[in-house]
Amino acid sequence: MNHTILQKEVQEFIKTYKGDTPSLAFKGSPFEEITTQELIEQIEGFRKVEKKLSQWHQSPNIYYPKKINLEQCSSEITAQYKASLVSGTTLADITGGFGVDVFYFSFAFKQVDYYEQNESLSQIVEHNMASLGAKNVEVISGDGLEGIRDKAYDVIYTDPARRHKTKGKVFFLSDCEPNVVEHLDFLFDHCQILFIKTSPMLDITAATKELKHVREIHIVAVDNEVKELLWLLDKGYDGKTTVVTQNFSKGVSQHFQLSLDEDFPVSYGAPQKFLYEPNAALMKANNFGTLAHAYGIDKLHQHSHLFTSDAKVDFPGRVFEILEVLPYQKKVIKNNLQGLKAHVTTRNFSENVASLRKKWRITDGGDTYLFFTTNANNERIVLKCRKGD
Repeated sequence: MNHTILQKEVQEFIKTYKGDTPSLAFKGSPFEEITTQELIEQIEGFRKVEKKLSQWHQSPNIYYPKKINLEQCSSEITAQYKASLVSGTTLADITGGFGVDVFYFSFAFKQVDYYEQNESLSQIVEHNMASLGAKNVEVISGDGLEGIRDKAYDVIYTDPARRHKTKGKVFFLSDCEPNVVEHLDFLFDHCQILFIKTSPMLDITAATKELKHVREIHIVAVDNEVKELLWLLDKGYDGKTTVVTQNFSKGVSQHFQLSLDEDFPVSYGAPQKFLYEPNAALMKANNFGTLAHAYGIDKLHQHSHLFTSDAKVDFPGRVFEILEVLPYQKKVIKNNLQGLKAHVTTRNFSENVASLRKKWRITDGGDTYLFFTTNANNERIVLKCRKGD
């Protein structure tokens, strides 16, 4: 950590530099004790956190780490959500990273211990916690599993990293470091609540089988993109696992709750007056029977994942009013859709969006939404819609 970067004139340069960083790389650093690469790292970090971490962006004397640490850290909105799920006297984060989660946990706990094996990163976080006024955070450089060995906490939080050698879309918690599955009993010897953050790529069913005492699973999406899965394990708990889907989008919070172990038969029906497209968190939950039952809506097809009803409901996803239901037949589509300006979506359809746009000369934009899908009779149809929310 180069403390010269924290000097007033350097900080001013970092925050007011308007050029591109490749140009700066060519010109070189104007500060004798700061390399060009160090300066670029700070400028790019300052710019990168503007939307993701506004608290850091607006605070003075923040020191930014390498790009990968900023890419891997939580956003403010997901960190705040995590902090709303737990509270108590003591918490340990055994995989600290850039410390975003730790900062927000510090509002919910009297004492928070941050462990990070990367000494350079832990020094940066220690400085930033002081700058942010998080006085109840103790930064400890070292292995978190070793650090908690002689301690006890209300909550232990960990964000295991997927090992690079693991390939493929589906992977297991045992493929991550630290190996939570292997150390599960040890971790429960030192806490009541074990709080795990995982990648959205993790298979929920497989992970549930690897773990025990799972009280809650939270599927968190931002702007309809699943960002993380959160697992709350309560020592001794043997009840039903609650799944919570949470989508934050444009100031709106969409929340739905279900039981992992329960589902309802899905009712299927023809398109009615309204069409519903579940948000990404609900899609990850993959419990469409419970969703349909909760809102009294019908599914169009087993694999379409679109729902319909005659009366409008307050649905956690996108809502559309169906204007027309068209059979996917050449003459019908040519007469009704060719040359139209519209948003195009496919669900359980044999052609992709790009080919449909080209084939029917449909340009992007406007107020019309077209859903190319399949109905319960396995017939290809097009739903011509407009936003209903």
